[in-house]
Parts: sequence; C-alpha cells; structure tokens
Amino acid sequence: MQLKDKVAIVTGGGTGIGGAVVRRYLDEGANVAVVDIKPQSELDVTYADGDKGRLLLVQADVTKRESIEHIVNSTVERFGRIDVLYNNAAVFDMRPLLDESWEIFDRIFAVNVKGMFFLMQRVAKQMVEQGGGGKIINMASQAGRRGEALVSHYCASKAAVISYTQSAALALAPHRINVNGIAPGVIDTPMWKDVDALFARYENRPIGEKKRLVGEAVPLGRMGRPDELTGAAVFLASADADYITAQTLNVDGGNWMS
Repeated sequence: MQLKDKVAIVTGGGTGIGGAVVRRYLDEGANVAVVDIKPQSELDVTYADGDKGRLLLVQADVTKRESIEHIVNSTVERFGRIDVLYNNAAVFDMRPLLDESWEIFDRIFAVNVKGMFFLMQRVAKQMVEQGGGGKIINMASQAGRRGEALVSHYCASKAAVISYTQSAALALAPHRINVNGIAPGVIDTPMWKDVDALFARYENRPIGEKKRLVGEAVPLGRMGRPDELTGAAVFLASADADYITAQTLNVDGGNWMS
C-alpha cells in the first residue's frame, strides 16, 4: 500500500476520474475526503459500500470561499491532517469563439481556475502549519497544451492550471510540498455524453461520431478509461515522487508529445 494512513482530499470525487481515484486511494490505504457539488444523498449512494471509517463525504462548491474552508476544516477535524490534495473538480463547455459569452467564461474559470487555485492555497497553508510536507496534484488536460477553435475558454482554463502548478511548486518547495499536474487525453467518462452532444451541434455531426473519431485518433487507438489515470494519481501522491515537482504528466495514449 503506497498511501497507507495518508489523508487525501479528492474534489470532483462523485464520478468519473475523481471517483476512480477515490477508490484507488482507498485501495492504497489512504483516508479520503470525497468532495463533490452533487447532493449529499447521491454521494451517500455512490459510496454506500465504502469503508466509512476511512471516508468523509463532503458536499461543497469549490467556487465559494466558505466551502473551501468547510472542506479543509472538515477533513482536519475528521482525520487530523492533510497529506494529499487531488484537485480534480472541473466543468466543460464549448461554442464558436464569436458566440462565446461572459457567463460561460465566468463559470469555467470560477471552477477550473479560481476554485482550483484557492483550494490549493488553503490546503497548502494547512500543510505548512502541520509540517511534514505534502503532495498536491492538479488536474489539467491535453486541452491546456493547445488552443481549439470551439473550446477556447476550457483550453485557456487548463493552461492556467498548468501555469499555477508550476508557480505553486516553486513557492512551496521550501516547505517540502510537491505540486504536480496530470494532463489526461480523451477519457471515457459520463461527461463525454455532453461533450459529444456539443460537438454534434457545432460540427453538424451525428451523435456518437465525434467520440468515435477522437478515440480512433489516439495513437494507442482508443479513449482512455478513468482507472487508467489512477496509477499516475497514486505515483504523484506517494514517496516515489518526492523528487518530482512543477511537472504536468501526460496520460493521454500518446496524443501529446513533450
């Protein structure tokens, strides 16, 4: 068990990649605070089979300051400390650049950038206060490595995640807090139903075609699965990554070469 007795916070842990990481962290021996904007009742159902002694389910909105305080305070009250933050909560939207709106910009940046940054900052303060270092992992995307005509706000938000990861890594290095990112490629999560529908609308495609095409375009020939992100999530949270910081690891089937 690579994370035995560690305390981890996983945001966006109610489904998809976040949910897969929660279960893998539990398998590796961690205590996990699962954070999601979903109603508490949904989280209770999702983790009904979980070890309640090692799980804390927190309904919270990472765009709100009071929610960030609640996440950190609840975790420390329950488990005594925080060793790992898996900063995963995010939203997606898209439309042609000439039709982009202030509202979509505000929503995407509120969750993907502001929420990511200020939760990272608050957890880092807790890690500094308790001593002993820590690991912070921010979820970026291959979209943060390039622009896309229909996905300008999302791409920019994930580029910001990569940049903040680098800055935070330098700022927190004296405290032995490693800050790294993971940049997934196209991963087959429930969110892809909405993504595919948006591409169908704006590229005049039948439902399902875009999802099929992006999978076929991956050098490894298919979309990834959420569980295929969990190895990187465990590695970057473990002692094996003690000499790695300021990096964003591509887990994308070869889509982006760097």
